[in-house]
Amino acid sequence: MDAFPNLKKLKRNFYTRDVITVAKELLGKILVKKDKGHILAGKIVEVEAYDGATDEAAHTFRGKTKRNEIMFGEGGFFYVYFTYGAHFCCNVVTGQKDQGTAVLIRAVEPIKGIKIMSYNRFGRNLLNAKERFNLTSGPGKVCQAMGINKTHYGIDLTGDKIFLLDNPCLSQDQILVTKRVGIKKSAHLPWRFCIKNNPYVSRNRSVSTHVLNYDYVS
Repeated sequence: MDAFPNLKKLKRNFYTRDVITVAKELLGKILVKKDKGHILAGKIVEVEAYDGATDEAAHTFRGKTKRNEIMFGEGGFFYVYFTYGAHFCCNVVTGQKDQGTAVLIRAVEPIKGIKIMSYNRFGRNLLNAKERFNLTSGPGKVCQAMGINKTHYGIDLTGDKIFLLDNPCLSQDQILVTKRVGIKKSAHLPWRFCIKNNPYVSRNRSVSTHVLNYDYVS
């Protein structure tokens, strides 16, 4: 695409693999949403894996429902849900049909369309560095900033509305592995993956040493 001429869209076979493998390799990939002629994009910096076969925190652990049925499809579709009566969260469905696995996108580093993201989040343009780091540093923030909601449930990520662009995979020493955040069931599983030292990660951020290199005009 014109905004990222050197990057190619991820194909279906990227998504239809094991959920842990996909989760780690999503780090550094570019999440793109076309929005009324504008491009909104951010680099994925934090994710969590969920596997309904053994993971009590997964929405698919107790079987198929109207809410989670897209997670039981093959990988490469968007699972969007509303939580805490307050915000949407977006997930990348992984694996083969009926496996019930997905990766929650917890945080992105905004790259393109940041003025629009700011108005979506704050109702105005960004004022300071703190707001820039707070823009998409959490799963609900990602969806609010990028205008992702229930209308995007089930979108094919190999299509042209919302998709991911490839970037080189990170080395193991660039990835931080921790337990997942804000859950009580299966909380021992080390299935949260982050880019080390990235200030847009939702927890344990340090914004003072990061240099902002992107154009903050849509």
